[in-house]
Order: sequence, then structure tokens, then C-alpha cells
Amino acid sequence: MQHLSFGARFPGRHWGLRLRTLALATGVLLFLPAFRPQDDSGYRTFDQMTNALRRVVRGHSDIARMESLGETLEGRDIWMVEIANRQGAPVAERPGLLIVANLEGDRLVGSEIAVRTIDYLLTNYDSGAAVKEQLDNHVFYVVPRLNPDAAELMFANLKSDRRTNATPYDDDNDARVDEDGPDDLNGDGLISVMRVADPSGAFMVHPDNPRLMKRADAAKGESGDYEVYWEGIDDDGDGFYNEDGVGGIDMNRNFQHEYPYYEPGAGHHMVSELESRALMDFVISHRNIAAVLTLGANDNLVNSPTSTGALAAAAPIGLHDFAAQSNADARGVGMFQVRQPGGFFGFGMFPFGGQQQQQAPTGRRRPVTQPATTVDEADREYFNAVGSKYREITGVSDVAGTRAPKGAFFEYAYYHFGVPSFSTPGWGLGADDEEAESGVGAEAAQPDAPRARPQPPQRQHPGAMPAGGIRMQRAARPGAEPSGGSADTDARLLEWMDENEVDGFVDWEEYQHPTLGTVEIGGFKPYATSNPPASALAELGESHGEFAVYLASQLPQVRIADVQVTNHGGGVFEIEAEIENAGFLPTSMQQGVRARSVAPTMVQLGVDPDDLLTGAAKTSFIRKLDGSGARETFNWVIRGQPGSRIELKVRAQKRRRLPARYAAWYSR
Repeated sequence: MQHLSFGARFPGRHWGLRLRTLALATGVLLFLPAFRPQDDSGYRTFDQMTNALRRVVRGHSDIARMESLGETLEGRDIWMVEIANRQGAPVAERPGLLIVANLEGDRLVGSEIAVRTIDYLLTNYDSGAAVKEQLDNHVFYVVPRLNPDAAELMFANLKSDRRTNATPYDDDNDARVDEDGPDDLNGDGLISVMRVADPSGAFMVHPDNPRLMKRADAAKGESGDYEVYWEGIDDDGDGFYNEDGVGGIDMNRNFQHEYPYYEPGAGHHMVSELESRALMDFVISHRNIAAVLTLGANDNLVNSPTSTGALAAAAPIGLHDFAAQSNADARGVGMFQVRQPGGFFGFGMFPFGGQQQQQAPTGRRRPVTQPATTVDEADREYFNAVGSKYREITGVSDVAGTRAPKGAFFEYAYYHFGVPSFSTPGWGLGADDEEAESGVGAEAAQPDAPRARPQPPQRQHPGAMPAGGIRMQRAARPGAEPSGGSADTDARLLEWMDENEVDGFVDWEEYQHPTLGTVEIGGFKPYATSNPPASALAELGESHGEFAVYLASQLPQVRIADVQVTNHGGGVFEIEAEIENAGFLPTSMQQGVRARSVAPTMVQLGVDPDDLLTGAAKTSFIRKLDGSGARETFNWVIRGQPGSRIELKVRAQKRRRLPARYAAWYSR
């Protein structure tokens, strides 16, 4: 309120995680959880992550605090770290940036980036002016591991790329739970895939790389001769392999927007899980959250929304996608077939999860507003600008293993909560030399540049890394779709692994399967497609910490820019005030206006209503005030006395709190 009256190094970068060294008394150690000693540069178990968070928060207890949003089914805390300078405006009234990571259990890279972002903010508060300014005026909420039960499986003896939490779930609709999980047939501790020769199969060995598979394209004269399954046996005898393993709810398919009813991983209903409910309770109780960043399997930063507002096509891992498709019909076994309304005794019969066909409308009816599923045209310039800056700061410009965001949290945050919401896997693949030398980059191809806005310090990212270094940058047009679908994704990913000597693929070997006969077991190793080598984490953490600071600097900054008071004599005064948003982002996304989820900016003149003669109302509202210096003017004509002091209030739900100003009114 204002008043008037991975596997190598990056060149030229420091890789060490800068945690402040603490001198701990022996007794203090009793409060720390037991953990296995390990290098901070690697991926961390839940206990190791908890310990790292406690160390860094205790070292900066004046500006950071740590709390649990709740517990998982297996009893692990869902940690949240709040970072802000508590001097000045109340923290709960400041605009907040929410960062959520590791929603999918196999995406531990997001968790590590989040922990390192916390460290970046805390260790740079005293030495970095940009960090200090944001922590003095904003608040950062960081949830580094929303799905800790699933994440812990990355450290298990048997690794299987599981995304879902520990909630038991009947994935194949047979009234049994978790009865057909993965089987390590070749005893290598990894669950990969099986390819099985089948003359009627849908897949063929990739002609350009025999390690990969592709779907046969009949239009090109191709015929399939293989089927692809998850490595395992049919434990429950229903004809499917590994279709009902332990646990079953994918946190990033459990939220409200475009919720995928009855699909694998979606859960019994929206926000059905302890983890998703804990996050939702936190968000709903913190309306000051002004922007959201998630680190997971969805992307709208590297590939900005297209000209129609849609996200770029998903780029799934082909071998994994093919194996998952072999179980696509598992839930349909034993279901009723769809019939038209008026079937059995006049009643329609529908499968579990099926949808009743709607009758043609008759008579007059109220028009139905369909929910938005694409980014509003007025909001796209903001997504484009932030995406361009993300690629510039992090150097990440080509991602693999992304998926369609059905039920994703970041989409809820934009479409329902109404704030700018971004998602990224947090790392990418390398570019070939031809692309690197071409000079064609994501930012150069970015359409519709927005108005000028505050810029963070510029960083340089080489287009191609030297030999021996992991190359994380690839020139790509925003919104570009993969040319070859999932098979193209596999080829790019395998090429990147080969170039950087990343051990992420199991070569195919024959195995005598008890029911399928001779099969070949191989494919990408679990977690290798969703996480970069551990040696890349420090670099990614630092660059994403800088991006988080940049993103906070773009939040709305609403202020009273100018006030003019004119004395017309006879106790009549005219007041003209200009309200400005000096930040880059608007006070509300246009989608927030549509969803009515962001409170409008209130402008209120502190006079008795009887003294207001004409002009604007005593209390007015601005549904949306664009950024980059956009202004809105208000005029009032009032009755008053020379020398009186009158208060002018401006309150925006998600704006930066600026110092109060006072002025006395007097006759001229």
C-alpha cells in the first residue's frame, strides 16, 4: 500500500557447490538425520538432501527457514525452504516466486537444481546486488522434492525409472493391486526393454542405428517385424508385462488442468495424493505467489508457446514409449463396450472412464464457455521473452524426454491460479558443429519481441563445447517440433551419449524368455534419459539460480507514478493520479483475468463519499495493468479544505511493495 498526503566440465566455470562451512558442536549432530557420506556434486538420497538443506539454512537463518508441507505415505517430509530478508514489508505480502521440482520420481536433476538454487540465493545475498535486491523485496518458496518416495528408488539396487509415488493402485483394472511389477531377467540391476521378433509387430530395427527401434511406416513401404515390451514376465497371467507395479500416482498428472481421467498415473481423482494436496494447500494459502517455475518433464521455456498458444509437441523416449504402448489396453480388459444412449433397457452402458455422448441441443440454452487450453494471445509475448532469457542464461536450448502436460502442476498455475508459469527439464543435449557454427539460435528466431524491460547481467555460452566437455546447447527454433517423432528423440539422445561418453545404454543381448521364447534385452538405462551426469549439476544449479533471480526481477512493480492537485477555488479540488507498473510482467496474466483468479489492483482515495463531486469512484479497480511502464490515469473532483492530508491507496495482490509517499494539499 502506498500513501499520498553431467560426466565432464564446462570451460571457465567453477563447479564447487558453495555451502558455508559450519562449526558444529557434537551435540548438534544429534539433530541431523543419518546419511551416507557422499560428494555434494552428485545426486542425493532423501536423507542427504535433507542434511544439505539444513546445513545451508542454518548458516543463513536470518533470511531462510525450512518447513515441512506434509509427509508422504512412506513417512518422508515434503520440504519447503522460504528465502527472504525479513526486515521491511511482511514476507507474506511480498510477491513470491514458487519453484517446485522432482514431481516425477525419475527427475532428480530438478531436485538437485532446486537445492543448488537455494544455495545460490543464500551465498550470494551479501555479495551480489541483484540477489540482495530480490530477497529484500520478494520471497522465494522452493520445494526441491515433491515426490521423495519415488525419487528414493534411484538409489535402490534395482532401478526401473519409476515416476509414481507409493500409493497402491490397480493399474490394470483387475481388482488386484501392484501384482505385476518389473522383473530383472538378465540380473543387471536395471529394468530396460525387450524387443521380440514378431512378423505382425508394429516396430522395426532403425535403419540408421541398429541399437534403436522405430514404428514401421506403411506409407513408406515399411513393415514391422518386432514388438517391444518392458523387461519382465507376465506375473498375473493377463497377457501384459509389468503393467501393475508398486505404487501408481504420477504427481505431474494429478492436478486440475486437463486432468487425464482414468489414464495411467492420474490417480483416483484430482489432487488425490498427500504430496499434491500438500502443494495445493500451500499455493491456495499463499496468494502472493506471482510466478511459478517447475523442473520436470514438461517444457515451455526452451520451446516457447507457438503462434497459436500451443506448446511444442512432446519428445518422448521412443523405446520407453513403445514399451508403454504394449500395456495401453490393460485397463480395458473386462470393461463394458461403449453403446449408444438408449441401449440396454433404455440405459446407456459405458466403460469405466468412458464418456456419454451428448444429445444434440434442443431449444434455447445458455452458451457454455469452454476452458482454455492454449496460452492467451496477450500473454504469449511474456512467455516468449522469459523463454528467450532462460536459454540465454542457462545455455539449455534442446531438450529430450518431454511429454504432454495433462494434469501438470505448471499448467494449473497458469490456467487456474492465473500467474505466469514455466516448466523446464533443466538440462539439454549438445549441438553438432554445423548447427553451432550456423549462428542460428533460439533467441535469434524469437518472434514478436516485447517492450524493453530490465535486463540482468549478460552471460556468454559457447555454441559448442571443446572435445571432452559435455555440450548442453543446441540451436533450436522456439516451438519447433521434432522431425522424426520419438525415434528422432532416441537418435539425438544416443548420439549425445556417444559423443560425451555417457554410459546410458544397455546393448541388446539374447535371453530365453519363459513365454516369449528368444528375446533381446537392452535399451536406455533407467534415469540416464531423464538426468544428466552428476558433474553437470553445479553448473546447472548456478545458471538456474541466476535465472530465478532474473525471473523475480520481472515481477510487477506497481506504484503511484505522478499526482497533480489543482485548487479550483471555493473548496473544490481536482486530483489526477497516474498508476504505473514499472515491472515487466503484468499485474495479472490475461488468463488470470479470464479465470478471475488474481485480485484486481485497487485504487482508493481516502475521502468521505459525500465529498466526492465527480470523476472516478472512491474505490476503483484495474483488472490488469501491463508492465514496462504502462500507466492508468484516475481523476477525482472533491470538496476539501486547503492544507488537508488525504490518503491515496494502491494495492496490488502480486506486486512489489514500494516505500510510502506523503504529500500535503494546499491552496495555490
